[in-house]
Amino acid sequence: MRIGIDARYLSHGLVGGVHTYVKSFISALLPISREHELLLYIDTKCPFELQSLPPHVTVRSIPYGNAMRSLVNDGLLGRAMERDRLDVAHFPANVGIGPRDVPTILTLHDEINIMPWLDIVRGHPKNARTIGLMTYLHWLSTISAHRAARIVTVSDYARRQIIRYGKLAPERVVAIHSAPPPAVRRVDDALAWQTVKERYSIARPYVLADALKNPDVLVRAWDRLEPSLRENYQLVFFGRRPDVPDAVHQAVDAGSAQFLLRPEWDDLMVLYSNAQAFAFPSWIEGFGLPVLEAMTCGAPVIASDRGSIPEVAGNAALICDAEDDQALADLLKVVLTEPERAEMLRQLGYRRAAQFSWSRTAEQLLSCYTDVAVQGVAAMREVAA
Repeated sequence: MRIGIDARYLSHGLVGGVHTYVKSFISALLPISREHELLLYIDTKCPFELQSLPPHVTVRSIPYGNAMRSLVNDGLLGRAMERDRLDVAHFPANVGIGPRDVPTILTLHDEINIMPWLDIVRGHPKNARTIGLMTYLHWLSTISAHRAARIVTVSDYARRQIIRYGKLAPERVVAIHSAPPPAVRRVDDALAWQTVKERYSIARPYVLADALKNPDVLVRAWDRLEPSLRENYQLVFFGRRPDVPDAVHQAVDAGSAQFLLRPEWDDLMVLYSNAQAFAFPSWIEGFGLPVLEAMTCGAPVIASDRGSIPEVAGNAALICDAEDDQALADLLKVVLTEPERAEMLRQLGYRRAAQFSWSRTAEQLLSCYTDVAVQGVAAMREVAA
């Protein structure tokens, strides 16, 4: 079987959940796909991240000049795949249209791109460029979803939402869970912790949180804690960009929080490993990788009941409504004042995170490739007859 995969996320110098997905599943797919031919399609924006590839893997490069060329390559990629006479093509990053005679698999990580256009663009202020990009992704994702032979998504929650918004037949959409990035690990090294603590001037035990995942409710919950807890503990927010919600800056100005901009990956693992808790009151998640990252590192998790979070967390986290600051404050108090309960959550988290693996994800994707390729051949024979 000749399998083509759009791997451009690995030649763009990107970070984030989709990048983690693409890099992790391809890396796990390489050793189990030796009976097949893998063709990875990239462009030339940045050096390709995967090196020392096995003999059954071929890399095809498409020229890259600027951002507009990236949009052009969305179309040219299908032509390149057509020349390679693939049996199946996989587009793992929400968009992609392959050759008409090649059955395709599309990974939609959540429903956002195929929601009604007005629902996508409303909310916090956006400039013309952002709205233009959202509009393009909405258009292309919608077309891609309706042309794909199979849609893969990362959770049962996301599957239900995609079926709903895309008006798709349920049998066309399958859920294959993601997993923590392979590099995630608990760090027990006291020297590493001392180094990170000094680097970021962390003076008190802390609750770790993503600065973009509904920090307002966490700051309100923190203000509800009794003074002794607020004096002895703090919030530590991390984020990939500086334009975080005002609540984060207000908490920093009040002396109850720190904000770490783009901490190094190794430092983030140390921060997870030494946190009193990881708070994740997100409004919506297609999967929620940070929950499993925290559990892998041994941080007790407090999270919202929205999106896929309860599905991913299982019974290994404390759950409350994403907007209920009093409930969140009560759970924070439990973790900060009841060591036995915190330790129980830590052990449950280890076990829960271990149930997810990229090897299992890759095996399920390979099985999906086979099914779609066989069905595609049968469908084309039926048309020819």
